[in-house]
Amino acid sequence: MKRALLVMMLAGALHAQGKEAAAKDELIVWKWANFILLAAGAGYLLNKHLPPFFRSRTTEIQKDITEAQQQKQAAEKRASEMDARLNSLGADIEKFRAEAKIEMEQEAARIREETAHQIEKAQKQAEQEIESAGNLATRELREYAAKLALDLAEQRIRTRLDANTEAGLVDDFTRDLQQQGSKN
Repeated sequence: MKRALLVMMLAGALHAQGKEAAAKDELIVWKWANFILLAAGAGYLLNKHLPPFFRSRTTEIQKDITEAQQQKQAAEKRASEMDARLNSLGADIEKFRAEAKIEMEQEAARIREETAHQIEKAQKQAEQEIESAGNLATRELREYAAKLALDLAEQRIRTRLDANTEAGLVDDFTRDLQQQGSKN
């Protein structure tokens, strides 16, 4: 009895499972149909919108890559130019130093020449002034000597002449003047 009961319970359980399985099978079909419709709609929408998006995004990325490469090449070119300038900077500095040294030597030579010329000019001017001062002193000395000689001669003549001789000389002089006035 127990066994029969057990068999009956098992049969009842299997029958209940069968009914549930059949009900589940019916729901699974609807679930699969719902999934297929949802997947087809999502696939359609994704197929419609994603390829243009990916194409435009790919184009933008390729454009950005091209621009980045161009910028990189330009930057490398500028960097190489700067390196070349830096490398030639030492040579340029040495060139400027050499030119400055030459210019300074030329300027020093010009200043020496100008100074020598100015010294020579000043010496000539000093010589002329000395000569002029010597000539002036000589002339003044001659004038002074002539004045002294005249004074000395005057004193000698005065001591030799007496008053009568002096009056006679004046009379002779006035007569000579009158004769010359009558001739003219």
